Amino acid sequence: MSQGVNSFTLGVEEEFQIIDPQTFALSADVERILPRAREILGEAVQYELILSQIEVATPICRTLAEARTAMTRLRSVLIASAEQVGRRIAAAGTHPFSLWHEQPITPKDRYRALVQDFRRLIKEQVIFGCHVHVGLSDRDAALDVMNRARLWLSPLLALSANSPFSEGADTRYASFRTGLWWTSPLAGPPPFFSSRQAHDLFIQTLVTTGSVEDSSRIYWDIRLPERYETIEFRVMDVCLTIDEALMIAGLIRALVRTCYEESLRRVPVPNVPAELLRVANWRAARYGLEGELIDVCAERTMLAGELIEQFLTRLRPALEAEGDWEYISSRVAHTLGYGNGAMRQRAVFARTGSVTDVVQYIIDETARGCEMS
Repeated sequence: MSQGVNSFTLGVEEEFQIIDPQTFALSADVERILPRAREILGEAVQYELILSQIEVATPICRTLAEARTAMTRLRSVLIASAEQVGRRIAAAGTHPFSLWHEQPITPKDRYRALVQDFRRLIKEQVIFGCHVHVGLSDRDAALDVMNRARLWLSPLLALSANSPFSEGADTRYASFRTGLWWTSPLAGPPPFFSSRQAHDLFIQTLVTTGSVEDSSRIYWDIRLPERYETIEFRVMDVCLTIDEALMIAGLIRALVRTCYEESLRRVPVPNVPAELLRVANWRAARYGLEGELIDVCAERTMLAGELIEQFLTRLRPALEAEGDWEYISSRVAHTLGYGNGAMRQRAVFARTGSVTDVVQYIIDETARGCEMS
């Protein structure tokens, strides 16, 4: 039986940069900001790998309106807490010029273990993402949804791409974060699994062979978390604005609902090789909205805008069922017209020639729409 309207719950996690407003560089001040933010937000605000990074997570939300309220509150409190200690908060997938080897690792056992395992490759991952969870308690159905949804990762990445600069240079990627992230084992699109048993056996093999400590170390672009009855999407850069993050969350929930209903109807799902999906994601990371993407089912290229319009049309029934069509379709049209975060960052640099101006723009966009107390 199909889940009812609004029963696909949402949760959004966002990773932010901590900025020194004098130098516009990353600032290792999470220990000064997090206690202040926790006075209001509690465990919704967390440490991350480096001390110049901080993460927030919404509660379970049933509507996009609830998600907007939660995300606005989280960003507002975080920004205010940072300002109390003379720092700023910025939402971009990479910092435009700060150097990776200048970022202290957070002194927690989990992060020390990651550095012990992955050494320099993990230290170079000065990156900031957005993760969206969609609730689905039937884990067998969730696996089938993952098999189907993995075919539509590249439009999500192209729309959210927000990391064109790194270490003072234009990388010529829309999402340079993606390439840095792919140095992690088991990052990228997941394989196709014929059954839940096959999925669980693969993960058990990884654990048994010491390849991963547990399933939380599997970093696929979509995964089934052990701790939560959700499907987690991890392919996106953190978005500049709340509206963009909300657009991505709404698209993902509609994608899950669409795939779930196709699963109920036993619509055949193509077993597209993970290698082709990886190529499709690479193209989205490289060109974003400014080139051709790959329709992995039809095995052909098409303009990014055309594939995204096709994606939106596919999701329209689910978006309408959730009451989200007008908002999401207008936000997608706005993004296609005015550019994703990467395009807008580049536009600032083209006008000013200054990476510090780019950082100021990111700070301003991060705060846009937040109600400051």
